Amino acid sequence: MNTQLKIEHALLFALGLYAFQSLGISWWWFWGLILVPDVSMVGYLASSRIGAISYNLAHNIAMAVLVGILGWYFDVFALQVAAVILFTHSNMDRMLGYGLKYPDDFKHTHLGWIGDA
Repeated sequence: MNTQLKIEHALLFALGLYAFQSLGISWWWFWGLILVPDVSMVGYLASSRIGAISYNLAHNIAMAVLVGILGWYFDVFALQVAAVILFTHSNMDRMLGYGLKYPDDFKHTHLGWIGDA
């Protein structure tokens, strides 16, 4: 993966950490929630196609932004927290080289193949 992309997502990850801190809740919530978006991988139990769809919904930065807009517009704190977690988690994954999934294989992402594939 391109070093420039890793740096970009590292900076966006840092922005997510700042956004979480600005919510004013305990950091143990962050550590308890940061991997929750990975539950979306359960879709792979049904099929690779359904798994890719469920994974991509939970790891899409645009989805995090949409949830954030709804959370701030309607003043729903739980949605604001969810948005920050989705945003931060997605950028953490991108920073580590994990991208959105193609339906053919879990290791085939929009950033390239994961591992030795």
